[in-house]
Amino acid sequence: MLDKKPVPEPIGVIAAAIYLIFLFTFIPLPFYDLINQRAIFTGENGSTNIECDNSSFLNLLSLLAGLVSICTAVLLGFADDILDLRWRHKLLFPTLSSMPLLLVYLLSKNSTAVLLPHFLQKYLGGASFLDIGPFYYIYMVSLVIFCTNAINIIAGINGVEVGQSLVITASIALFNTIQVIRSVDSIQLWHHVLSLCFILPFIGTSPALFIINKYPAKAFVGDTYCYWAGMTIAVSALTGRFSKTLLLFLLPQIINFIFSCPQLFHLIPCPRHRLPRLNENGKLEMSMVDFQPHKLSKIGNLCFRILGIARLIYFKEYIKDGESWVSMNNLTILNLILKFRGTQFEWELTNKFIILQILCSIFAFFCRFCLARIFYDEVN
Repeated sequence: MLDKKPVPEPIGVIAAAIYLIFLFTFIPLPFYDLINQRAIFTGENGSTNIECDNSSFLNLLSLLAGLVSICTAVLLGFADDILDLRWRHKLLFPTLSSMPLLLVYLLSKNSTAVLLPHFLQKYLGGASFLDIGPFYYIYMVSLVIFCTNAINIIAGINGVEVGQSLVITASIALFNTIQVIRSVDSIQLWHHVLSLCFILPFIGTSPALFIINKYPAKAFVGDTYCYWAGMTIAVSALTGRFSKTLLLFLLPQIINFIFSCPQLFHLIPCPRHRLPRLNENGKLEMSMVDFQPHKLSKIGNLCFRILGIARLIYFKEYIKDGESWVSMNNLTILNLILKFRGTQFEWELTNKFIILQILCSIFAFFCRFCLARIFYDEVN
């Protein structure tokens, strides 16, 4: 018989509060020189101007903008836990949350150019950079929206939300540390230090949460933790100026998103909850969705056939009320693991996904520091 003892939720809001309190207290430390900086008074004809180090103020603005974005993400997550928000709200609020970061990036006059690989340079006049202007800001907003929701989509089993977040943030911290050691540019050095300022407190608060959330869970982290983790990851990458490298660390989340697209865009019916289900043996098995194939759109039918040919789905056909129906597993990476590995205990599935996340992080470092030299002239 299953234990019906109530489990507290969302405990993630407590960890987020501790994280924010620490960062608020931490604000003065990186800017000690700014606090003690003496203003230089200059002027003509009795007027007075104050000259200060603008770069320090812009760095402070970057830290505060990141904090505002993280605070709003925590608020969104808590609202989702209490009010069960619709998907359109989950896309709108992260967009608004990214505004402080975008404004500071614009005011700082940071570059909107992207480094081009060798095979594209010959088609663009030999230029190694391409300035994409406003499209870079659209990319930044898209990254924030994706990160904020990516952790939340791969959720629902004990320990998987905190486990994947810890692996990703530990990878980011290691990458920043390597770059700090290798950096010869003071501006680049500061970006990576600022990224560490956001990531290290997160790593410090999450292990305790993982201990009480892993199977059997004594507390659930809720959507608050997922949005907080996703926004912290996005903020650290954008302030550290390594958004492309972040995409390598998020390979399982990107695979999950691509695999889920037919359901997310309602080409194939999508239930509200797609997490694996518990069977009578106490193991997790694939969750299923039932639909009538002839009612799918042409694109939906094509997606269904391609997934079937690629053997990425399990489905069975049956007759109901004289009509043909199909029962198919929901399109998530957790269900995909269960398809290839069979039914699993909850802790086994969590461990397998965390191992996959670690392997993808190792592959990301290999791509960033080895393979990148094949495609780019300059690898910082």
